[in-house]
Amino acid sequence: MKRILITGGAGFIGSHLCERLLKEGNDVICLDNYFTGNKDNIRHLLDNHNFELVRHDIITPYYAEVDEIYNLACPASPPHYQYNPIKTMKTSVYGAMNTLGLAKRTGAKILQASTSEVYGDPEIHPQVESYWGNVNPIGIRSCYDEGKRASETLFMDYHRQNGVKIKIIRIFNTYGPRMNPNDGRVVSNFIVQALKNEDITIFGTGEQTRSFQYIDDLIEGMTRMMRSDNSFIGPVNLGNPNEFTMLELASKVLEITNSKSKLIFLPLPGDDPRQRQPDISLAKEKLDWSPKIELHEGLIKTIEYFDSII
Repeated sequence: MKRILITGGAGFIGSHLCERLLKEGNDVICLDNYFTGNKDNIRHLLDNHNFELVRHDIITPYYAEVDEIYNLACPASPPHYQYNPIKTMKTSVYGAMNTLGLAKRTGAKILQASTSEVYGDPEIHPQVESYWGNVNPIGIRSCYDEGKRASETLFMDYHRQNGVKIKIIRIFNTYGPRMNPNDGRVVSNFIVQALKNEDITIFGTGEQTRSFQYIDDLIEGMTRMMRSDNSFIGPVNLGNPNEFTMLELASKVLEITNSKSKLIFLPLPGDDPRQRQPDISLAKEKLDWSPKIELHEGLIKTIEYFDSII
């Protein structure tokens, strides 16, 4: 049994990770301030004697004796991280410093949940980990993009200077049950609008592309990364390399929901990437990992979840 701390543990990804690590017989501390997390996501775990829920903002230090740390705390959808951009930046930077300080003190291995947003609006396609990105440092998305880039810097410097055992993953678009219906992400937006037979809002022409990975595939990749040899620290891309336009995604959602919704087109938000697709060669080589659940199957499961809560 390991004692594992998950910051942002009541969020969409964090709650699935809590569930997985408990099933493996670990002692799990779930830390969350509920800015975007929700206690309902982990309510079914509260009776588990190996599960501990702590309301805490990782901007301030947290002290515990732990073997592993997954640092997931940070709002990840544009409406949420743009709501309070200074707070978003603090969560990324102070959160990284506080969790790294804890890992240094306890000797714990620590994983940083970074993001494909570190690549910005990429000039190479698909994106490989060696690409430094094309990021606007003063735009409306910068609080998140640059916050995550700064977090990666801190992780590498704590590793080089203090010998902290680190892992860095870069998460590409992920979807599945327990997504917040109001988080402003494209998958949840399209599903909620389709189930309500409301107009489906597409920004720009709808030709911009994304790659969508189901939550179970991501959790598998995260746990494999944590278990991997200490000599492999990343960063490593975790995402589904199959690429879809927004129009193709909308068409699939309409087909599965049998919705009467119509498509409407709105101006493209600032700094919205034109393309996003991971090169996962490194994950295949180092982790023997690749996604198993394709978009149609994952959308069916996700739509069933949203249909149950709307």
